[in-house]
Amino acid sequence: MNEFAKYYYNTFDSDRTRLAPLYRENSMMTFETNQHQGVSPIIEKLTSLPFGKVAHRITTLDAQPAGPNGNIMVQVTGELVIDDSEHPQRYSQCFHLVPEGESYYVLNDIFRLVYC
Repeated sequence: MNEFAKYYYNTFDSDRTRLAPLYRENSMMTFETNQHQGVSPIIEKLTSLPFGKVAHRITTLDAQPAGPNGNIMVQVTGELVIDDSEHPQRYSQCFHLVPEGESYYVLNDIFRLVYC
């Protein structure tokens, strides 16, 4: 699952529109308290975030099987460096991945900033 996280965050950091193939129309993302369902609403949310430059730093990554069909739950914690800020923002993100062919798609995506 390290490969998935690296791909997701490198793509997010360089061109968020390229994340669209990872989602389906039944995919749901909760970003903070706002829910978005479907590829277009999810990508619209991600591309409308109010920063120009972002870099994800992964601190922890845990993955577990999530049922008999090969689904996987992935929990990531880390830091966001936004617009070269000296003060990274901590975050937590959970992905529910569903196998499809030789790959996976994101069925559920829950993102939260962590305020300490």
